[in-house]
Amino acid sequence: MTSTPSPLLALPGAVAGNGIDAPVAAHYGSLFGEQVTLEAGEGFVDLSHRDVLRVSGPDRLTWLHSLTTQYFEGLPAGRWVSGLILSPQGHVEHAFTGVDDGEAFTAHTEPGRAAALIEFLERMKFMMRVEITDVTDELAVAWRPGRYDLVPRDQLTAYAEAAGPAAGLWAFEALRIARGEPRLGIDTDERTIPNEVGWLADASAPEWAAVHMDKGCYRGQETVARVHNLGRPPRRLTLLHLDGSENRLPAAGTPVVPADGGRDVGFVGSSARHHELGPIALAVLKRNTDLAAPLVVDGIPAAQEVVVDPEVGLHFRPQR
Repeated sequence: MTSTPSPLLALPGAVAGNGIDAPVAAHYGSLFGEQVTLEAGEGFVDLSHRDVLRVSGPDRLTWLHSLTTQYFEGLPAGRWVSGLILSPQGHVEHAFTGVDDGEAFTAHTEPGRAAALIEFLERMKFMMRVEITDVTDELAVAWRPGRYDLVPRDQLTAYAEAAGPAAGLWAFEALRIARGEPRLGIDTDERTIPNEVGWLADASAPEWAAVHMDKGCYRGQETVARVHNLGRPPRRLTLLHLDGSENRLPAAGTPVVPADGGRDVGFVGSSARHHELGPIALAVLKRNTDLAAPLVVDGIPAAQEVVVDPEVGLHFRPQR
């Protein structure tokens, strides 16, 4: 993880983010305008605070295929994919997105998470011809509508000049939340299984779907397959539409409760202000929570929009 502030915080109007996102800009002075720019297919987002690792060696794809939820055998150079590493019980331990260039697979993950991922991978090398390297100090991550870019860290300013205009992380997050795309460690906890948060590839197969359903023999597969075949995941990711009369957003981890009282039915993860939808959030709720039930998060009324079907466990992207 790099704790060094991004050089792009020197761009006009840049305001730094918070928490693990502090090294990059939350916005550049126009939160809603930046969202509109990204939705129009223009601009870029600085994600240079994310960790980056490289897996090289002739066995890398077959080895990653055996360890992860993604189908790596025969992966064409230049195709971006997402993958997970699960516990033996099927709980999500690591998530990453990367691309192979024909010689190495380079992936990025949440800030501060590369060290634990590399430690796990090193333990699983055995006699395989692979090498794992933390390249966070060499490569930065950026996002343009529809694609990620891996940028030499010392060329980030030049990249911004060519790829502009810049949009902040708040705009990126608002659009991600509206898509129903979970973020590891914020929209998940230690009990999360892929079926609960829409990481399974279905017919729509979003590019960030991390579990390929036509492969087997990876750690945690039995849980994924059982819940997929039987349906009814224990919990489900949902999009919350928050009451806009409150000038605040709930903190990640805040309990979600029924509006008429009673015990918690889940927790809220990411939240943001969307230029069309208003304040929104992702939450993980108990599967049997009534879809029509009004909810409350930190005193803020909230209505539900389905992301993961409570009966089948498949993800669908809301059509807007």
